[in-house]
Amino acid sequence: MVNSTPAQSMQIQAFGQEGTERQHVLFYRFGPSHHYKMSLVQNRAGKTRLAKWYMHFEDEEKQKLIEEVHALVTVRDAKHTNFVEFRNYKIVYRRYAGLYFCLCVDITDNSLAYLEAIHNFVEVYTVVDEMFLAGEIRETSQSKVLKQLLTLQTYD
Repeated sequence: MVNSTPAQSMQIQAFGQEGTERQHVLFYRFGPSHHYKMSLVQNRAGKTRLAKWYMHFEDEEKQKLIEEVHALVTVRDAKHTNFVEFRNYKIVYRRYAGLYFCLCVDITDNSLAYLEAIHNFVEVYTVVDEMFLAGEIRETSQSKVLKQLLTLQTYD
């Protein structure tokens, strides 16, 4: 495992049996800049499902960026790479089930590392999705959730 600082790691806190706290490190090193500028999750129609900003932008500029990123990634053919230059940065993106997960990073950052981070984010979302359904708790047993996830992986 790579030694990392909090700025270089994405951690999720989970509580195991008897209330013991565990931390799962999803990804270790993002690249030379150690952070990204913004992250977006959008559907094909352009509806933003999640937007996180790590630089200051005015509201009008945020909306413009959302629209530009959507226009940029949704028209790209699947045979193209999952990263594209955008202004003075690079957009690293991945499409999963009609959603586009996009990160804006420095142009010199490792694109493959960010693709792996996106994949890990989607995996975590899958775990959360197995625990909650339609706003209600579906399952609280960690072992049952993991068993269900393993079953779902056999179908892939």
